[in-house]
Amino acid sequence: MITRRQFAASTPWLAASPLALSGCSPAPGADSYEALAERTWQLGALTGLGGAELGRELVRCATLAPSSHNTQCWKFALDANGRSIAILPDLSRRCPAVDPDDHHVFVSLGCATENLVQAALAHGLKGQAQFDAAGDAVRVTLEPTQAQATPLFNAIPTRQCTRGDYDGKPLSSDELGLLQRAGSSDKVRLLLLTERRAMEQTLDYVVQGNTAQMADAAFVQELKAWIRFNGADAARTRDGLYSASSGNPNIPSWVGDLAFRWVFTPKGENEKYARQVRSSAGIAVFVGLATDKAHWVEVGRCYERFALQATALGIRNAFLNQPVEVAALRPPFAAALGLAGQRPDLVVRFGRGPTLPRSLRRPVEAVLV
Repeated sequence: MITRRQFAASTPWLAASPLALSGCSPAPGADSYEALAERTWQLGALTGLGGAELGRELVRCATLAPSSHNTQCWKFALDANGRSIAILPDLSRRCPAVDPDDHHVFVSLGCATENLVQAALAHGLKGQAQFDAAGDAVRVTLEPTQAQATPLFNAIPTRQCTRGDYDGKPLSSDELGLLQRAGSSDKVRLLLLTERRAMEQTLDYVVQGNTAQMADAAFVQELKAWIRFNGADAARTRDGLYSASSGNPNIPSWVGDLAFRWVFTPKGENEKYARQVRSSAGIAVFVGLATDKAHWVEVGRCYERFALQATALGIRNAFLNQPVEVAALRPPFAAALGLAGQRPDLVVRFGRGPTLPRSLRRPVEAVLV
């Protein structure tokens, strides 16, 4: 899903080079990365909105959810009477190499659904989400209720997948309890792994999966196509994985293309993942109770509640989905977790760490149908 690759962390020579500076956004203006990021990651007014204007604001909040490679693989249809919003997959933005069965697409729809439901409640609407298997869509019906801006809603503009090192400190039992409740439902089981032995076991599967993916030319090419090596490119497309969000320097795209081949190596990436897992407070594994699109959507909703609750507590998270993306690893990984016969859906590390530059989102007009 919701995935997390980053352009190499081992590029200090680029940071010191004049070439790095030429890849930065131009002086801040209306369409610079900095200006767009500031406008993107904010909550709108909670009063004075109605009709189509309110529907557009709910959609905007929904698009602040995470998606695989930040592809934003969704479309939204507003009901003319304002009583429902449909969330549909945008299969033109699918990633067939990393996500051949569109699992991450439907998890991403679930993430957007949860944001929309939280935003609706803040605006005095109760959202009820149902998956329409015939149309492969999530339909959210909206009914008036008492407005409530929950901590999860307030966390929407500060949530991010933080692809850096964390501080290695454990979380309290109260914090773990809040995360457990937020990330579970009657259709999704959440495993929180906080013992180092279990985390190291998961890391072993991450390394195996990462090594297999990096040996796949189609995977590498697909990943590179979604990386934005500088603020100007991020601002132009408003999608993809902005490399600065992983703590890397802004560089011209052509330099990034060359450097990617040199520094994106199995050894370097595996060492990075080992460091990041060992700096984390724990690993969360989300498991849908069935393997179908409706449950994948529910996994996305549970993950997003987990992520928003974590954000409200000052806790960061990032994906480690290699063990569930490489099909051959899923059964042994599931067995190692005591889940033989089930399909783990998402693997997420969590802990406290710094804020990194934000990814961007396309305008609402681009996702409405």
